[in-house]
Amino acid sequence: MKKVLLLLLVIASTCWGSTPAGYKNPVISGFHPDPSVCRVGDDYYLVTSSFAYFPGVPVFHSKDLVNWEQIGHCLTRPSQLSLNKCWLSGGIYAPTIRYNEGTFYMITTNVSSKGNFIVYTTNPAGEWSEPVWLKQQGIDPSLYFEDGKCYMTSNPNNSICLCEINPKTGEQLTQSKVIWTGTGGRYPEAPHIYKKDGWYYLLIAEGGTEYGHKVTIARSRNIDGPYQSNPANPILTHINMNAQSNPIQGTGHADIIQAHDGSWWIVFLAFRPQSALHHVLGRETFLAPVRWDKEAWPVVNGDGTVNLDMNVPTLPLYSVKEKSGITDFKESGLGFEWNYLRNPFMENYSLKEKKGALRLKATPISLDDTDSPTFVGRRQEHINFTAETMLTLNNAQPGDKAGLTVFMNNDAHYDLYLKQASEGKQTVVLQYRMGELNHTECEIAVPKGKITLQVKGSKELYSFFYATDGKNFKPLGKMNVRYLSSETAGGFTGVYLGLYAVSSSNKSKAYGDFSEFKYLAEAD
Repeated sequence: MKKVLLLLLVIASTCWGSTPAGYKNPVISGFHPDPSVCRVGDDYYLVTSSFAYFPGVPVFHSKDLVNWEQIGHCLTRPSQLSLNKCWLSGGIYAPTIRYNEGTFYMITTNVSSKGNFIVYTTNPAGEWSEPVWLKQQGIDPSLYFEDGKCYMTSNPNNSICLCEINPKTGEQLTQSKVIWTGTGGRYPEAPHIYKKDGWYYLLIAEGGTEYGHKVTIARSRNIDGPYQSNPANPILTHINMNAQSNPIQGTGHADIIQAHDGSWWIVFLAFRPQSALHHVLGRETFLAPVRWDKEAWPVVNGDGTVNLDMNVPTLPLYSVKEKSGITDFKESGLGFEWNYLRNPFMENYSLKEKKGALRLKATPISLDDTDSPTFVGRRQEHINFTAETMLTLNNAQPGDKAGLTVFMNNDAHYDLYLKQASEGKQTVVLQYRMGELNHTECEIAVPKGKITLQVKGSKELYSFFYATDGKNFKPLGKMNVRYLSSETAGGFTGVYLGLYAVSSSNKSKAYGDFSEFKYLAEAD
C-alpha cells in the first residue's frame, strides 16, 4: 500500500511540476519585443511592446519563467490607446511592469500621442485603469518602488534620467536628474533599477536594437548616483566574435528578476536571422540565467551569450495550455493572439451574423493606407509554418476583395485574395507590395463558393496556394522572405498573418465570411 501511495505522489508531482531539465529559446516566439517582468510570490507576469496593433501591451503569466500563457492586454480601450493614423512602428514602445503593495503598474510610451503614461490594476488579467500621464519624457520608462516612494527612469536626450513621482496621479515630485549616459554606445535606453546588497544597480541597453545591441550595467550606493560602470560591460551581447555565428542575434533591452527560489534570471529581446542576415519574425523574448554573487556584478549565462537550447537548471517546469492552431470562429470573441491594425472600426467585424464564421465588412481603406483597414491578424511565430483560411466573398462589386495577407507593414506585404472580377465572376489573385513596387503575380478564375487560401513559410520563401475543394491545393507563386524583413522593409515590428476585406468604393456592401483559420507550426 505504501508503494502505491508513493507512486501516486510521484505521478501527481509530475503533473504539477516537472524536474528542471533546461529549455528552448525563445520563450515567447514571434514579434514580442522589449520584455519586462515582475514577480508576485511564485507567479510571474511579463509584458511586451505592441506598437500600432490593438489591443496594446500583451500580458503573460508563468510559474517557471519558461512556459508563458497570455492572459490579456493592458490597453483594451481607445481611451487608453489612441493609434489614429500612426506609423505602424509608432504607438506603444517598451512597457515596464512592476508590482507594489497589491497593485500592478504598467508604464510605457505612446510615441504617437502624449508620451509617457501609467496604467494600473489589482488584476493583471482584467481591465486596467485609464492613463495617468507623466511629465518626464523619453522612451522606455521604468518604475522603482522603495520605502513608500516611486521613482521613474527614462531616457530623454540620450541620457538616463531619474525623478520621483506619484504613480496614481502622475505628479512629478522631484526634478529630473541625469544619472548615467552609458558606456558610450549609441541610444542608451531601457533603464531599470534594482537594489541588491546595499547597491542600486542600473541596467540599460545600448547600441540600437539591431546587430550591435547590448546590455550594460552600473551601480551606486545612492539611487540618484553617481553610478559606476561595470568594468566587464557589456554583460549581454552577441556582437563579439564568440557569437558571430550564433542563430540568435541583436540581444538587448533586458529586465532582471529574482525567482522565488532565490535564483536570478534575465529576460531580453533578440531576433533569429533566416534568409542570410534577414529576420521577419520580429524581435522575440528570450531567457537566460544570471549568476549574481554577493556585492558582485551580475554575469549572464557564464559569458554573456545565450543559445537556442539552454541546458541549464531551471525552476520546476509547469506546462501551460497549448494554443490551438485552429480558430473556428464559433466563440463569442477572438482569442488574445488576434490583433487589429490601429484602432478598429468594430462595426466592420462580426462573429454573430453567421454562425461559425468571422464576417469582415469591406471598406475602401486598404492595407497600403496608414489607417485602420478591415484587418485582424496574428503573429507569425515560427520560421516554418502553414497558414490557411476558407472564405466566401459576398455582395461584391467588381474590384472588391477579401483574403489572407502576410503583412510586415503598409509598404511591405504579400496578399492572396478572392476578388470580384466582373458581374458573376471571381478570381484568386496573388499580389506583392514591396516598397514602391506593386506586382500582380497571377490571377486565376475560380467558381463561386468557398475558396481555401494557403501560405507556407520556410527559411527562404513564402509559397502560396489555393483550393476550390478545401484539400487539393494548386500553387500560385513563391516570394523571398527577405523583402518582408526588418532589414529590407524597416520598422520595429514582425510579420502578421492577417485576414482582411477591401472594397472598391464607399457604395459597396461586400463582405467576406471566413469559416476557419489554421496556423500549423513545423520544426524550425
